[in-house]
Amino acid sequence: MDIIARKKRKPMGDINVVPYIDVMLVLLIVFMVTAPLLNQGIDVELPQANNEPLSIDENQATLVVSITSAGEYYLSIGATGEDRQSTSLEGVGEQVGKIVSANPEIQVLVEGDTTADWGAMIQLLTTLQAAGVANPNFITQPIDSQ
Repeated sequence: MDIIARKKRKPMGDINVVPYIDVMLVLLIVFMVTAPLLNQGIDVELPQANNEPLSIDENQATLVVSITSAGEYYLSIGATGEDRQSTSLEGVGEQVGKIVSANPEIQVLVEGDTTADWGAMIQLLTTLQAAGVANPNFITQPIDSQ
């Protein structure tokens, strides 16, 4: 009779991190490729102006009110998403009023399409003023020097 000596196995306390590093690098590459493809904001053709750039505090919240050439209004705070829906002028007034009352120091920026109706822009500015926005700033493109 042969007696086979069995060794007791001790639990291994090491973690193999190589597969995790591989997965992390693949995810990094995927995000680096897809990040520039994300469409941020509303498709608005901004007017050109010869102004100095605004000094916007990156740590302070920013509210962007957009008006398209079709007269649609959009709101975005900070990062924008593709699932935003247009809202009415009254909806803009209500939402901006709530946002400004919650955060009076918020910076309000207006981006309007060059072909947007001037009357709609004036109505938007009047609505923003009634909502408590003291001085909204306009987003423009620099003039192309050809």
